[in-house]
Amino acid sequence: MIIVYSIYDKFYKEIYVGLTNDIERRIKEHKRGQTQYTRKFKNIKLFYKEEFEDYKTARKREKYFKSGCGKEFLKEKLKNAGVV
Repeated sequence: MIIVYSIYDKFYKEIYVGLTNDIERRIKEHKRGQTQYTRKFKNIKLFYKEEFEDYKTARKREKYFKSGCGKEFLKEKLKNAGVV
């Protein structure tokens, strides 16, 4: 199972999109600063995730979320989750 996920940092007001096979481990890595891009983040919140059976499909979805339309979709999810 591959998970495409989105986290948000309130301090920087940024959305980060990634994929993993172990969401709990990955979020801990983000919080410990073990991920180069999110190392600067101060307050990480997981607000959206989707599960996929195969890597290829998950990677397509991740690329979509990183596009302009995908970011707009995630911003709406972020608002609905009450994070911002």
